[in-house]
Amino acid sequence: MLRDSDLKRVVPALPFMASASADLVRDFLSEASIRAIPAPTQIFVEGDECGAIAILLSGTVRVFKVGETGREITLYRFDRGESCILTANCILGNRQFPAIAVVERDAEAIVIPATAFRDWVNRYEPWRDYVFDLLSRRLATVMAVVDEVAFRRMDARIADFLARRLTSASPSLRITHQEIAAELGTSREVVSRILEDFTEGRLIETGRGAIRLLDHAGLMRRARSA
Repeated sequence: MLRDSDLKRVVPALPFMASASADLVRDFLSEASIRAIPAPTQIFVEGDECGAIAILLSGTVRVFKVGETGREITLYRFDRGESCILTANCILGNRQFPAIAVVERDAEAIVIPATAFRDWVNRYEPWRDYVFDLLSRRLATVMAVVDEVAFRRMDARIADFLARRLTSASPSLRITHQEIAAELGTSREVVSRILEDFTEGRLIETGRGAIRLLDHAGLMRRARSA
């Protein structure tokens, strides 16, 4: 249960609540709660029932799949004002959670019981619009992941991954080969081989758990080569 004063913290993450009806505000204050969720808490694992949904006020959550071989691939991340579309799908469709959701950066979240979430989608247009907009935007993200995995070479994907994180202002990245593999859904051996190729091409330098940028333009060319 929330207090009226808690709405001041909620509105920056959920702007539509600033003009929400008295009924929605009343139900929101009655049903929602705010919880701190430290990293690396597992929120859901595959097969879980979804008894509640979390909307982040701060922090980051990573949602990923693990294949039969043990390889991981990141589906998406969400942060302030966002929630997990797979959780929403579980609640609205009475399904089990199909992936793993882990707090990546200490989070504070608005937690709403599944029954209330489902009821608000039916009763309140602003809430329904928020949920459907969230589903639409996140579906586009997941489709982009599918496109990457199905149609793009791994060397181009790794080059793009690095080029988006390494800049002249921030030329170093603390990350392991295994973490890159888990992000992109491949093996550590494949990542190591491709990074060795990038190193020989003087695009990057690699060290223990770190990568340093040498040629951003060159990485971008490799990213566009697929």
